[in-house]
Amino acid sequence: MLGAGGEAVDPGTGTIRLELGRAPLRVADVVAVARTPGTGPEAREGAVRVTLAPEAAAAVEASGRLVSRMVDEGRVVYGVSTGFGHLAARRISREHLSELQVNLLRSTAAGVGKPYAGEEVRAMMLLRAASLAHGFSGIRRETLDLLLAMLERDVVPVVPEKGSVGASGDLAPLAHLALVLIGEGEAWYRGRRLPGREALAAAGLRPVALGPKEGLALINGTQAMTALGCFAAWDGLVLLQSADVVAALTCEALRGIVDAYDPRIHRLRPHPGQQATAANLRRLLAGSRQVTRQGELRVQDAYALRCVPQVHGAGRDGLVYLWQVLEREINAVTDNPLVFAEDGEVLSGGNFHGQPVALALDVAAIALAQVAAISERRTERLVNPALSGLPAFLTSRPGLHEGYMIAQYTAAALVSENKVLAHPASVDSIPTSAGQEDHVSMGNHAARKLRDVVWNVTRVLAVEAVCAAQAVDLQDAAARLAPGTRAAYDEIRRAVPYLDEDRVLTPDIEAAAALIGSGRLLAAVQRVVGPLDGGEGLRPGTAAGGPDSLP
Repeated sequence: MLGAGGEAVDPGTGTIRLELGRAPLRVADVVAVARTPGTGPEAREGAVRVTLAPEAAAAVEASGRLVSRMVDEGRVVYGVSTGFGHLAARRISREHLSELQVNLLRSTAAGVGKPYAGEEVRAMMLLRAASLAHGFSGIRRETLDLLLAMLERDVVPVVPEKGSVGASGDLAPLAHLALVLIGEGEAWYRGRRLPGREALAAAGLRPVALGPKEGLALINGTQAMTALGCFAAWDGLVLLQSADVVAALTCEALRGIVDAYDPRIHRLRPHPGQQATAANLRRLLAGSRQVTRQGELRVQDAYALRCVPQVHGAGRDGLVYLWQVLEREINAVTDNPLVFAEDGEVLSGGNFHGQPVALALDVAAIALAQVAAISERRTERLVNPALSGLPAFLTSRPGLHEGYMIAQYTAAALVSENKVLAHPASVDSIPTSAGQEDHVSMGNHAARKLRDVVWNVTRVLAVEAVCAAQAVDLQDAAARLAPGTRAAYDEIRRAVPYLDEDRVLTPDIEAAAALIGSGRLLAAVQRVVGPLDGGEGLRPGTAAGGPDSLP
């Protein structure tokens, strides 16, 4: 039996089972494993089981043996018998090799700020394990097994968000994560924040004594930025499909012209995302008695309606780019140096550099910010009586009541914030380690910005959704909606009642945001019209509202 992302699900227990090294890891696998918690009121220990395929286990053991042999031979290997970064020229005596690795974790754990969410850290743990499972890192099997056991038993390290420049990987976040493996740092276990050693003991686990290179192997990688990127890609596709739904409902509320979505137009500009969006709008609006044709009420609509395929479509293409980069990155080895057991060699390189991921994260932030920008413009057309022909701010008694006036302010504020967040982090670089690490990606910053953009876009769409439903009601037009948009309208109305007089709107906006962000709105619509298109390379959303992974 397969779960939402193709990961194996035990039909008897419901446990998600994933075998590293058997098949390529997918974004869907990462999200499924990370969002299956073992803590909280619905906790189920053992809900996730991640193991090594036999061939992966053999590769890990072979690389570990090569590192041990090189130590025995007294060979000079970066990060094994030398210092780190600018201190790489310093030789370390054999009796201090394990101490070197512990010192590395302690000194690198310099992160600050609030901790990452539990699901984000679980994703980091899975991704670091997946990279190590390729068998090019020189880590021992017992160390990797402990990391997997922590994931299975939901021992979640406390990892501060800030402190990574995204070049030698996400060093500080991964160091905080790795400290728990040696019984240091802090971790969450069954809802309690505990010292690392206590958390391990409570879960029936013992800390590991690090061998040569193992501290470096645990922290040299892009897994923090990539983990956040996986959630943004997954949630972002749900948002883009939901944005098409909300835009279609607004199109009906404003009696929009459907000719702009004619396939003949979009065949002449074959961007995959544009074609997918136009097809979605045609499917969503099929059977509507509320939309109009060219020349019926007006010759053409404003861009916020007419150019939905071009703007949402560009957003899709940007998100597909991120998705494709992520699915390469989560199956990559981002350590340094790399241990080639078959060749008996250890080579230094730069696979830890986060630039490929950072750039894709920035592209996605820009793309999603524009989806929010055009959504807010549609909201403005709904609440502005000069543009909609409806009562001012969608209240039947304007003046005494303000209706959705300030809700549009909220959308505008979030769109403005997104414009700041969309400034690329990856264009910046500040040299570190006394100039040895003289170009960095700032990918972790890009990932955290994108996470905030996704949060903002969800609420901008929520404002549009409740305004569109209100506009439909003011025209008594629910019966004239298309089947797909009627399903969306009904779902919105189950969460947010008609605004007959002024009330606090924050609960309404958050209820609609939960409806959109969870995929429930999309799921309700897809039960009626079938799967919507996610764009080239991405299969349509599942019945649960989430995207499937790349083929």
